[in-house]
This record gives sequence, C-alpha cells and structure tokens, in this order.
Amino acid sequence: MKSGSFQKSLAHVVLLRWILLGYFVVLAFIAFWPTPVDKPAAGDLSVLLDLLHQNGIPEWINYGSVEASANIFLFAPAGLLLALTLRRRRWWQLLALGTAVSGTVELGQLLFLPQRFSSPQDILMNTLGVGLGLLLATVLKRLPLSAVRP
Repeated sequence: MKSGSFQKSLAHVVLLRWILLGYFVVLAFIAFWPTPVDKPAAGDLSVLLDLLHQNGIPEWINYGSVEASANIFLFAPAGLLLALTLRRRRWWQLLALGTAVSGTVELGQLLFLPQRFSSPQDILMNTLGVGLGLLLATVLKRLPLSAVRP
C-alpha cells in the first residue's frame, strides 16, 4: 500500500470516528431525555395511523410497530459506523458492543428516568438495528470502489 493511500485511508477512519462520536452524543441526548421523545408527536401519529387504517393499511402497523421500527433505525448507524471504524473486530463483537450500549441505555432509563419506559423489546430492536448496520457495512465493503464513487 502506498503511503498516500494509507494516509487517505487513515483520514477516512478518523473522520468516521468523529462522526461516530457525534452520533453517540445525539443518541445520548435522545436516550436520556427526561420524557419520551415521541410524546409531542404521539397524538399526531395516532391520528395518522387511524387515517391509514381507514384507507387499507393493515392494523398490525400500529404505534408499537412504528416505535419498534424507530428503535431499529435509530441504532442502525451504530452498527454501520462501528463496522467502518473498528475494522479489526468481528461482527459478533460489534453486535455484542451494540447490545451492551443498548442495555446501558435501557438500564439508565430504568434507574434514573421515571417518565421513560425501559424494556427488553427495546434492547432487542436496538440490537437488530446494530445488526442491520453491520450488514449494510458488509455490503458496502464488498462493493467495487467504482460502484460507490460517481
């Protein structure tokens, strides 16, 4: 590997690590906000879901499934960024790290935030999100460079 490409690769990893740090700061604000972050939108979401159900959207798409999906998509960037910045780790180590982060968040909510709801389902959905991010990183790493760049 040429020195220039090594430095470029190192610069990308450093940038991705800063992005990962920023992501974790935003995640901490969301996770440890004193009240549920979806509380202001809960009424509007219920109205929207009722309207969608009246127009043929299946009943199983409800508040619980939307919340579960939100947890998955909230943690998917963690898996993607962890895989791209901690290259020498195996997928199961990164999945375990993501699960530990999720468990820490849920434990913190349980112990310190009485208005928040901690649940094993959240840990599962968050872990699925990390797994989705890891899968996306695997796909991106296997794409030829010409497919990623315009």
